[in-house]
Amino acid sequence: MKLLLFALFVAAAPLGAFGQSPAQKPPAPQHPSTPASQEITTEQIAAPTQVPPITSTQTNLPGRLEPEQVKALAHKIWLAQFRLNDLLAQVHPEKWKMPPEAQKSFDQSLDSLRKALAAEEEWRSQFEARPDSLYLGFQTYVAISAVLPRVDGVAHSVSHYENASFGAQYSQSANQLFDLQQAIEPHLAFLLKNQDNVLVVAQSNLASCENQLNTAMSGKQAPAIPMKNITPEFKGHGRAAHAKEAPAASTGERKSGTPAKTGTPKRKSGTKPASTTQK
Repeated sequence: MKLLLFALFVAAAPLGAFGQSPAQKPPAPQHPSTPASQEITTEQIAAPTQVPPITSTQTNLPGRLEPEQVKALAHKIWLAQFRLNDLLAQVHPEKWKMPPEAQKSFDQSLDSLRKALAAEEEWRSQFEARPDSLYLGFQTYVAISAVLPRVDGVAHSVSHYENASFGAQYSQSANQLFDLQQAIEPHLAFLLKNQDNVLVVAQSNLASCENQLNTAMSGKQAPAIPMKNITPEFKGHGRAAHAKEAPAASTGERKSGTPAKTGTPKRKSGTKPASTTQK
């Protein structure tokens, strides 16, 4: 009975292997020279446009303003300056009843205010173009500080000699300009602190590099060799040098057998000396 079952098992094994589906057969490995199939999945690398932007760690720091905010603030400063220039165009001090000395002083104050506003506009336009510049922001802040006291002087004279309400308009524009100046100050403090931190980090990195270099070069440099004190010998071309070279040259000629030419040359036999007088 066992032999019969064993014979049936041996007979059924080849039939089962033959009846397997071709899909279950493992695929043969491809030759390296053959092109890869399109079904093989590769690593998907995101395009540069799909990479999420890197958020700055200084975004939420107190006092920092975005470039758009700085430009909007600079535009408000321009509006305050435009209002002041419009008010200055409406002033006519020649119609006031005031002493000549006072009128001369007011004209000087008015001219000084116009120049201060022009200087402020120059710095403000540059700071609006470069809102991250600490230098331009500082110069704009200082220019506003130069404008404010001059506006107060003009407003006082206008209120006294023309109209109190008209002088109040000058004071109102000056107050707006002062508020805008105070709004710039935190941003300038942030820029100054940021540059100070960069300087401190650069100095610490430089000190660390110097320490590492000194540690790496320690024991690798040869000791210094002392030199003896030697009196230098200068070979110049002065009169003393020429005086020493002249006897040496004559001595060399005598040793070589060439006679030195001294005195008058010898006459050949049968020749008459040349006469120096004419008949």
